[in-house]
Amino acid sequence: NSITGRKFRMPTEAEWEYAARGGKNREKTTYSGGSTIGTVGWYSQNSSGKTHPVAQKQPNELNIYDMSGNLWECGSDWYGNYSSTSQTNPTGPTSGSSRAIRGGGYSDNASDCRVSVRSSANPSSAFNTVGLRLVM
Repeated sequence: NSITGRKFRMPTEAEWEYAARGGKNREKTTYSGGSTIGTVGWYSQNSSGKTHPVAQKQPNELNIYDMSGNLWECGSDWYGNYSSTSQTNPTGPTSGSSRAIRGGGYSDNASDCRVSVRSSANPSSAFNTVGLRLVM
């Protein structure tokens, strides 16, 4: 932020899912950008056990790459149960021990790379399968 003069941050879980699904005019797809994981993301069956440079697979409708597979993406929300009531642009719990992570990674099965899948990671731990995507 100090280098660019712009304000960057990690997305909330709701913002991440909105972007992964392709925004307001989104398709009903299983993965970000399509229904076939191999065309939009790196996962256990096509990654050779490693990460890959961005934009080698198809983007989603918002022209965003690699939101399914390659690396799990850490968000700003603490991990917790979803509310049982309908919400618009919800945020997660105000505290916790783990952050919500989304998207699946290069070592995961295709089912873990679905846009709807969520998991968690302790922010004080380091994993070679978790990264982040900043929003502005």
